[in-house]
This record gives sequence, C-alpha cells and structure tokens, in this order.
Amino acid sequence: MKKKILVTGGCGFIGTNLCVYLKKKHYLVYSLDNLSRKGSIYNFKLLNDLKIKNFKFDIFNFKKVNSLPKFDIIIDCCAEAAVEVSRKDIDRVINTNLIGTINILKKVKKDNSKIIFLSSSRVNSIKTISKIFQNHDFKNQLKMKKTINENFDTNSPKSIYGLTKHASEMFIEEFSFAFNLKYIINRLSVVSGPLQFGKQDQGFVSLWIWRHITKKKLKYIGFGGFGNQVRDVLHINDLCEIVEIQIKRLNTIFNKTFTIGGSSKNSISLKKLTLICQKITSNKIKFSKVKKTSIYDLPYFVSSNKVISKVYNWKPKKNIYDIVNDTHSWLVSQKKIIKKFM
Repeated sequence: MKKKILVTGGCGFIGTNLCVYLKKKHYLVYSLDNLSRKGSIYNFKLLNDLKIKNFKFDIFNFKKVNSLPKFDIIIDCCAEAAVEVSRKDIDRVINTNLIGTINILKKVKKDNSKIIFLSSSRVNSIKTISKIFQNHDFKNQLKMKKTINENFDTNSPKSIYGLTKHASEMFIEEFSFAFNLKYIINRLSVVSGPLQFGKQDQGFVSLWIWRHITKKKLKYIGFGGFGNQVRDVLHINDLCEIVEIQIKRLNTIFNKTFTIGGSSKNSISLKKLTLICQKITSNKIKFSKVKKTSIYDLPYFVSSNKVISKVYNWKPKKNIYDIVNDTHSWLVSQKKIIKKFM
C-alpha cells in the first residue's frame, strides 16, 4: 500500500514540485498551504488538476493542524524563506518556520507518523564561513575546494531565518528522543528549476534568467560589486528524487541530518551565471555595482554531498547548465502568466 503523505508549504516552489513528483509515483499526496504567496494560486491549480487536495490554513494554527487526518509521513517544507524578511517581519517568520514545525511535531507525535524536514544551509555560522576567506583571492574562489558539511559550525550569527530553521531541527531531535519519533533533516543549499517565478525571494538563478528574458537591469551587490560570490545549485528534480529515496528507506535509515546541494560540481559565481544567461537568451543587460551588502550576505557557500551520497548511493543528475536551461524553458513557456505574479 502506498504511503499517505502531507507536504506542508505544498503550493510553494519546492512543495508543489514534491507533490507533483510523488503523485506521479502513485503516493497518496496532500498539501497544506494558506495560498498567501503570489504564484501559489498557479501552483494550487496544478495540484488541483492532479486531484491533490490542499488544506488552506496557516500552519501556526495548531487547532487546524491537529484536526488533519492521519498521515504516514509529513514532509515539512513550509517556510518564510527570505532571509531579509526575517529582520522585517519577525513574528511571521517565527510563527511559520518555528511554531509551524512544532505544531507538525505535535501532530506527528499524536499519530505516530514520521517527519522529513527541509531545513536550510542558513543554519551555519556566518562568521565561521566568512573566516574561510581571510587572506583569500576572492576572484578565484570558484577554484576553491572547501565545502560545508553536516559538522560545520552552527553557532550564531546565522540570520533570524536561519535561527528558526536550526531551532526547528533541535525540536525535532528532542521530540525524537522524548517520544521515539523517526525523522530525517535535510539542510538544503540553493534549489532551482521550473516553477520558480523569477522573483528575488525565490532564488538568484531564476531571478537572473528572468531579468535577462525581460531585458531588465540587475545589480552586483556586495564584496566590491564584481559578481564573484559563489553558490552551489541543486535541480529541483534531483531534490525530489532523493526525498523519495528517503521515503522508501525511512524504516531503516532515520534520525539523521544531511546536507544536500549541487556540491562543488554545480557551483557558480554570479558573473559566470550572467555569461550563461547572456548566451541562452541572446540578451545582454545592464549591471550596476553596489559595494555594500546585507549583514547576512556570504561571499561563498558550497555544500558537501559526501555523506548523503554514501548513505543512499545518490548523486545529482543535473548540472548547472541543465538547471539554467530547464528554468529558462519554463519561464519562457509561462511568460504571460508569470508577469501577473511579479
């Protein structure tokens, strides 16, 4: 019998992709999403076409969460994910990211379910990451071999957003110890692909592509304004694949924390991404330089897949060019609709 699965944040970018992927694998899939974000109605219609029911309410409403039917597994990917928003709307970030997860844990405890939690690379220490770059040639950091793994420093500062995700991880671990719950925690780096609307809060890859498609200006912000910042990127399909593998093996592999990302093979600087976008769109846009940046910004982040690759015999299939091409194709195909959500 196929497992009954609830995806929180099921009408967001990652949530919708997970719902669609798992539905096509014949799981019994449900979504929880309050549909407050622009673009969520578009995603809701996709789920509706696949007969995936969405429960429309706020995840921090425990009474509503507690009244949900029983699920075998809850995949908790509901989050206010914009780092800068966490300084401006603290209550919303805490209620959604932390209180929401605690409510899900109470529900999981009540029903003896399992939980897969999608955490963030932002649980890692900003100061410790920044120290890596003391006396480093910033222009050549794409050649760096340093990666961030599960044992990296998680001391503050990490952003209020990162704190809510790390606190959620700790609550999951405590509930597991106290009530014998089975869990998986996945610390995600940048994830990109179809269903990202090219908005700033959904990630820099789709933003870069969309601005090139629409011939609108961009800025290189911080660290001199040269676009040398580096991130690793994971294709959404690769994320969906590893989550399903985890679902299948959750009875034997559980109570573990993994970093998941594109790794060094799929790392890219803003400057290099610009060149790829220029080539794929045949458009060259104007860039301005802004030397100062947010206190939360990082010059470099590349995650290590060493542990998860060993445990599950899994590696990302899509490279950075696949990611850009797939995202570009989807954005072009939905261009008229996307403009309504910008």
